[in-house]
Amino acid sequence: MEEPLENNQENKSKEEMVKEAVEEARKAASEAAEEQAGNPNQAGASEDGCGGQDAADTDCEDADGTGGADSSMEEDSAVDDKAGKKVKKFGKKPKKDKKDEKIEELTDRLTRQMAEFDNFRKRTDKEKSQMYEIGAKDIIEKILPVVDNFERGLDAASEEEKENPFVQGMDKIYKQLMTTLEEIGVKPIEAVGQEFNPDFHNAVMHVDDESLGENTVTEEFQKGYMYRDSVVRHSMVKVAN
Repeated sequence: MEEPLENNQENKSKEEMVKEAVEEARKAASEAAEEQAGNPNQAGASEDGCGGQDAADTDCEDADGTGGADSSMEEDSAVDDKAGKKVKKFGKKPKKDKKDEKIEELTDRLTRQMAEFDNFRKRTDKEKSQMYEIGAKDIIEKILPVVDNFERGLDAASEEEKENPFVQGMDKIYKQLMTTLEEIGVKPIEAVGQEFNPDFHNAVMHVDDESLGENTVTEEFQKGYMYRDSVVRHSMVKVAN
C-alpha cells in the first residue's frame, strides 16, 4: 500500500516542476517582448545582425553610413574627376577650320584695304581742293591788276565823259567782271574807317590825326581781296596814330 502513494507523490512533484518551468518560460518570453516593445531601435539593430558589440564595431558602421567613408570618398573623387574633365573641355579652345581661318584673314585684309583707300581718298580730295585753291589764287592775282586799271580809268573820267558811250561800256564790263569774281568767292577787303588789322591790311603810311581813333585806317591806296577764307592780296592803306 505504501508504493502507490510514493509513486503518486513523485508524479505530482514532476507535474509541479513542469508547470513551474512553463510559467518561468512564459514570464521570460513576456519580459523579452516588453523589452523589444520599449526599445525598437535595439530590436531592429539585432534583427539586422548588429546586436552584438563586435557587429556594431564592424558591420553596423557600414550600415549606418559612418563606416562607408571609403565609398563616399570614391564618389566624391568620381565627381571631381568629372568636373575636372568638364573644366578641361571648357578650357580648350575648339580648333577652327582652315576655311574659316582663310575667310577671317581675307575679311581682315579687305577691311584694312578699304580703310586705307578711304584715307587715301580723303587725302587726295584735300590735296585737290588745296591745289584748286592755290591755282585759283594765282589766276585771281593776275586778274586783280586788270581790275585796278578799270577802276583808275573810270575814276579819271569826268562827269561829262561818263555820258560817253565808250565810258559807259567800260563801266558795264567792269561791273560784269566784279560780279563774276564775286560769284567764284572773291570779295574786296573793307579798309577805310576800320581798325588796322595786319592780317588784312598793309600799312605803308602813318598820319597823326587827333580827330580819328588810334590805329584807324584813313585812306586806301590799293584794294585788297580775299578768296573764300584766305587773303589773295592785302589792302595798302594809311593809318592814323
